[in-house]
Amino acid sequence: VQLQASGGGSVQAGGSLRLSCTVSGRTFSNYGMGWFRQVPGKEREFVVAVSWSGGGRYTADSVKGRFFISRDNNNKNTVYLQMNRLKPEDTAVYYCADGLRYGSRWSDESEYQYWGQGTQVTVSS
Repeated sequence: VQLQASGGGSVQAGGSLRLSCTVSGRTFSNYGMGWFRQVPGKEREFVVAVSWSGGGRYTADSVKGRFFISRDNNNKNTVYLQMNRLKPEDTAVYYCADGLRYGSRWSDESEYQYWGQGTQVTVSS
């Protein structure tokens, strides 16, 4: 299983970015997926997750109302993270995670089986 994340970059505060994560090597729609982020010297932090069907979502309070996750189970095997009204404190390396089984804890990184390589997001004030 491989996860390829893309879409990171630099943006000014208040701007938007969309991250993508494409999964290959397994049946995409069988598992939930999530996004985490990490800054140097800190633990990896949960951001948002989506269920296998796309019908369930769980969002960290720090990004609620600004970040939105979606997935395309049909042709693209891709999960997206739309990030709006970005703040400097959103600066981090963002990781997509895969393999969340039904009934697992959304925000627990140990519940995810596979990880992407990370993509840097930098928000300047």
